[in-house]
Amino acid sequence: MSRRRISAFVAALMLASAAPVLLPASSASAAACSSYPSWVAGKSYVTGNIVRYTDGKAYIAEHDNPGYDPTISTWYWEPYACDGGTNPSGFVVTEAQFNQMFPGRNSFYTYSGLTAAMSAYPAFANTGSDTVKKQEAAAFLANVSHETGGLVHIVEQNTANYPHYCDWGQPYGCPAGQAAYYGRGPIQLSWNFNYKAAGDALGIDLLNNPWLVQNDAAVAWKTGLWYWNTQNGPGTMTGHNAMVNGAGFGQTIRSINGSLECDGKNPAQVQSRVNNYQRFTSVLGVSPGNNLYC
Repeated sequence: MSRRRISAFVAALMLASAAPVLLPASSASAAACSSYPSWVAGKSYVTGNIVRYTDGKAYIAEHDNPGYDPTISTWYWEPYACDGGTNPSGFVVTEAQFNQMFPGRNSFYTYSGLTAAMSAYPAFANTGSDTVKKQEAAAFLANVSHETGGLVHIVEQNTANYPHYCDWGQPYGCPAGQAAYYGRGPIQLSWNFNYKAAGDALGIDLLNNPWLVQNDAAVAWKTGLWYWNTQNGPGTMTGHNAMVNGAGFGQTIRSINGSLECDGKNPAQVQSRVNNYQRFTSVLGVSPGNNLYC
């Protein structure tokens, strides 16, 4: 063997010995998933539960179920990337930050339920710079916090309002009953026409079964994200567009409840939302930006 070949051979050996040994992606993923409990057929699971299937991969429950197979019942389960460190969901808000924002939250509103629901609207908190992503997440959660008393209330507390949310002028009427379309979930979805539109968009019959929003956390979060990402409400833009296009937090208030709060109608309520937003942007380490009021 020539001197040149020997030198090249030795150099190759040295380079190989210095390089880190990497597990194949599948092995690394399986190792990361090993901390989750094994899936058990017939065992009851609730939204947000994470299990390790027989193939070593993890799945998160999108809906409560009595132990359906994650690889067959895909409406109830979705794959979970458990090798992504402390924030495998990719959401700009970590679970620790979420818990810091909502220390007294109802157990119904799980972090994993939120991150699972985000798959329905992938642009949410995932558009623009890291600052914009965090500002949008903070804006959504600030409005949600205001609507639910800090993620405490699942349903509207004033039961006297319940019969008011049926618009019989709609051709489909109110098949679940006159008083069935009261506020529910993180954005307090209300009115029969909103239940119809949200259900159509999400592929769920919420017009006939509005109670799903208060009984299934994944459905509840999805209705909140549906409104935030697709509805102008009494405003001129969606909450999502307000944040990613630089209109500011004030326009998200207008889109959610502007007809009752903005333009001096209820400044205390507006201030409550702004206070939440400023607190949440502080938790995420970003500035709140401009145009906070409506």
